[in-house]
Amino acid sequence: MPFFKRIFPEKNTRWRLVAIFLLAIFCGLGFFIAREAKMLSYMSDDPQACVNCHVMTSVYNSWMHSSHREWASCNDCHVPHNNIFNQYYFKAKDGLFHASVFTARAEPDVMFMREASEEVVQNNCIRCHVQQVTQVKYDGFIANHYSNRTDRQCWSCHKEVPHGKLHGLTTVRNNIAPIPTDKDGTVVPEWLREKIKNKDKNKNEK
Repeated sequence: MPFFKRIFPEKNTRWRLVAIFLLAIFCGLGFFIAREAKMLSYMSDDPQACVNCHVMTSVYNSWMHSSHREWASCNDCHVPHNNIFNQYYFKAKDGLFHASVFTARAEPDVMFMREASEEVVQNNCIRCHVQQVTQVKYDGFIANHYSNRTDRQCWSCHKEVPHGKLHGLTTVRNNIAPIPTDKDGTVVPEWLREKIKNKDKNKNEK
């Protein structure tokens, strides 16, 4: 008795064989694409996940050379933090939109946030800088102090925070490739780290 007839003893088993074969191909391609696209990296807070797409190189580099690098990753600014379910829902929705645009090669030369993303970033600006925004000492002599600082977008004044002046895709050619940040958040090269260590060692010996 043939192998597949032993598995599917009833008649007309050919469609089952075809279905299993197509399902295996579909699952195999799915796992391959997930691995090549580094899909698991998007579940982390690692900023380098953002440069899986080369079009984000200039944005990544401008952030990496800003003061925000020491305090905030991409997710700290661009993902909501009100609850974990909304965080991953927004991340998935925004990520699928970005992936579809980049796959279709339909990205604009200069990228701007959509309205939902603007609201998230604004809320995160206030979340981190709430003391500067709501300092009560100014409320007494500056009219509408609180509303002036919360009713408008923070980047209407702080236009170069944290990504600087260069936002277009054409600036990528003038950027070096992304430098991996160390676990401690620094980008000090190994030779300089050794030099500092030796200098400190010589100082302690004296």
